[in-house]
Amino acid sequence: MIISAALCPAAPLLIPELNGAEPVLPELRQAARSAAGELVAADPGLLVVAGTGASTATWDRPARADLAAFAPGIDPGLTKADEAADEAGEQAGAGRAWASVLAVPARSGYEHGHERPGSLLVGNWLLDSVGYAGERLLTSVAMDEPAASCARIGAELAGLADRVALLVLADGSACRGSKAPGYLDHRSTGFDAAVERAVRTGDLGALLAIDAGLAAELKATGRAAWQLMAGALDGAGVASVVRYCDDPLGVAYLVASLRVAGVG
Repeated sequence: MIISAALCPAAPLLIPELNGAEPVLPELRQAARSAAGELVAADPGLLVVAGTGASTATWDRPARADLAAFAPGIDPGLTKADEAADEAGEQAGAGRAWASVLAVPARSGYEHGHERPGSLLVGNWLLDSVGYAGERLLTSVAMDEPAASCARIGAELAGLADRVALLVLADGSACRGSKAPGYLDHRSTGFDAAVERAVRTGDLGALLAIDAGLAAELKATGRAAWQLMAGALDGAGVASVVRYCDDPLGVAYLVASLRVAGVG
């Protein structure tokens, strides 16, 4: 059963190595690390990292911190989780075991054409940054995945273990100003406000009603991941704490902790 969830941006700028010596949006990074830290403090038996990507798939071991995926020429290095998995292969085997019970394709993470999406690399970095060393499963959901499929995958993830925590990486619209990646689209204000309201009030079912076509037009790449989260938390009484909500770079970023009522 699911015990808690966290919603964080999929923005690579959260990773300090990509930003040089000068901190970029330190308030956003601290909010995201606090949300990830709360997940770890809940003592999950399995921590699922979920984000959008080119395809829907699970990954059988932690993601290497391949920063070159964001900035070619950077020495990728390894995360702490990678080093542990390289020394002893238990974690890779555990990942395959979790993935085998899901009705989505399982990937090794090193197959040509199936590189893990950046959202999962950001999520993995967040967990490493707060010292998480437990079992984790990485899941990507395709940006064009229908809402019903997203919800089904979320429900399956929630049932993988007695205590499942979910870290969701998702960005809102990228049309919040004339300098935004998608330029200015006035529809983005209401769109992002509706997402925030659903998360803030715990009415996650409202996320399943998001118009996928509108989300694509507004470059809201997190739509499918939000709907996965809604499926995972369906039927659970959720209390939410919004830690950050702003659009400093023309992209809507939302950080929240979602706590399931009655779970110790």
